[in-house]
Amino acid sequence: MNFQQLRSVREAARRNFNLTDVANALFTSQPGVSRQIRELEDELGVVIFERNGKRLTGLTDPGKGILKIIERLLVEAENLQQASSEYAAQDSGTLTVAVTHTQARYALPQVVQAFRTAFPGVRIALQQSAPEHIADLPSGSGHSTRDIQFSPDGKTMYVSVGSASNVDDPDTNVTEKRRADILAFDPEGGGQRVFASGIRNPVGLAIQPKTETLWCSVNERDGLGDNLVPDYITHVQDGGFYGWPWWYIGAHQDPRHAGKRRDLIGKVIVPDVLLQPHNASLQLTFYDGGQFPADYRGDIFAAEHGSWNRSTRAGYEVIRVPLHQSGHASGEYEDFLTGFVLDSGEVWGRPVGVTVAADGSLLVSDDASNSIWRVSYVGEANALPAR
Repeated sequence: MNFQQLRSVREAARRNFNLTDVANALFTSQPGVSRQIRELEDELGVVIFERNGKRLTGLTDPGKGILKIIERLLVEAENLQQASSEYAAQDSGTLTVAVTHTQARYALPQVVQAFRTAFPGVRIALQQSAPEHIADLPSGSGHSTRDIQFSPDGKTMYVSVGSASNVDDPDTNVTEKRRADILAFDPEGGGQRVFASGIRNPVGLAIQPKTETLWCSVNERDGLGDNLVPDYITHVQDGGFYGWPWWYIGAHQDPRHAGKRRDLIGKVIVPDVLLQPHNASLQLTFYDGGQFPADYRGDIFAAEHGSWNRSTRAGYEVIRVPLHQSGHASGEYEDFLTGFVLDSGEVWGRPVGVTVAADGSLLVSDDASNSIWRVSYVGEANALPAR
């Protein structure tokens, strides 16, 4: 048994049993692929593929089970290679940073010098460029960060714009014009329109790969006590209204706006996943790696920065939102990465960003300890092929 045999089986299943495509992917010949598969079947004493003459037409029942094991073995082999290269070269390599000319000249020299002193074997490459202005965004006080996401076809640029206040009425406060919205532009910055509204602070944006739907992670309003209003994660409907500042979770009116905008009561969309109030949910990502168990494929990971005004702390973790391989949430979520709050109540870590690395591990940025954490899987569950 060898890795070429295992790769031949995996690629045959991936490429709809077309041996010509398998041979091209593995840089070998079609007879060579057939020989590798047959030799493995002979060695195992099991027929892996159904056949019509010399053509592969599908997997046998035993073959389906064997394929799962092969995928796991190959993923672990790739993880082993990745880990060994990381350990062997952890103090070498190249760090590439994209910066403006001004940052490179005035902001970074001391940082670069300190980094070179700490990691003399790592080369720093600064990719300098002048920023290009493509669109004017609402500005002013309040939530100042903006997130950007492009549609899968590349024709629409989504930009999140949080509110200027906690619960100011946009009907009477000009500072809230085109705030608490997700705006849509063409890639050049033209054609601005409101894609969705009533979203107090849509911090994180991401596209769900299966449905190609825009999702967001939202910080809701304060001032109604520890248990209101829930933060949330939801898919975003074009033209959708999510309640802020007059309503929340459907037909629940904010008492500070009692009696206002009753015309909107039937238009408020209930979010997909309600989180703890004041969690401060930030960035989110969809897991498309191959390292974690198969059940995780397509699920959401979201960074919960943690509460600042709740009597009992909430958040300070990374959560997992199961999408059940369907691209749709059913409302529940679970703790995934915790431990950032000590028993004494002292906080030492606050997750901010989350993304999937090329090897299928999860990377989490933390602005309290100024760290990037890597979460890897070393169990024996049914892993998937890497991206």
